[in-house]
Amino acid sequence: MISVQQLTKGFDDLRRGWVAALDHVSFDVQPGEIFGLLGPNGAGKTTCLRILSTVLRPSSGTATVSGFDVVKHPAEVRQRIGFMSNNTGIYDRMTAFEMVEYYGRLYGLPDDLLKLRLDRLFETLQMNDFRDTLGAKMSTGMKQKVSIARAIVHDPPVIIFDEPTSGLDVLVARKVLATVQSLKDQGKCIIFSTHIMREVEKLCDRIAIIHKGAILAMGTLSELQEQHQQPDTEELFFDLIERYDQQNQPSAAGFAPVAG
Repeated sequence: MISVQQLTKGFDDLRRGWVAALDHVSFDVQPGEIFGLLGPNGAGKTTCLRILSTVLRPSSGTATVSGFDVVKHPAEVRQRIGFMSNNTGIYDRMTAFEMVEYYGRLYGLPDDLLKLRLDRLFETLQMNDFRDTLGAKMSTGMKQKVSIARAIVHDPPVIIFDEPTSGLDVLVARKVLATVQSLKDQGKCIIFSTHIMREVEKLCDRIAIIHKGAILAMGTLSELQEQHQQPDTEELFFDLIERYDQQNQPSAAGFAPVAG
């Protein structure tokens, strides 16, 4: 469903020159699977997901969604994905219903199908009690539900969640995670980006630990724990990152103090 091969993305920095935000990243995700991208802030998770959603173009490598290349066939890719981030971007002067309906029309859903989808989503996500609430008056939890609804209103086979529980209280976060699990149960192909260990343990079938644009390890949680002889997820995560940083420290050559 998703195939990423040697994906690289670099940026020009005035002080550091060319900086790799992604460094030859490769992975595949299948239908009915939640694939976790676990990494600290700045690891390259969002860059990868923005490439998959056609917002960014890779410097090199390829990525396909349902067989469509993200660079060569961006319109086809957009029809087949739903993207949700922790930045809800809700319009203050639109109601919950108007916002989700608007996105459904953007995806070209015919009126009868759109009505069916809206009724089902508002019931499933328990949004009917605030369907006429303006965005400016919504709570954080309400906004997050609207973000989920508009990402999946067109019933895409692939759904991308970029740190969707960041900043949420535990009750709202729990509901978001339950929604992600229900989408998996429907056979959706899901990428779930996070830096929260318990979310990985609760949801993900497989994970890739990413740091400074590179994948340090990939597999099921039990496989990684056995391979690295580390039964604790948090310790496994920090151990891999610390080892990577130690192995990739810049050379001290040329920085010796001047005598005198």
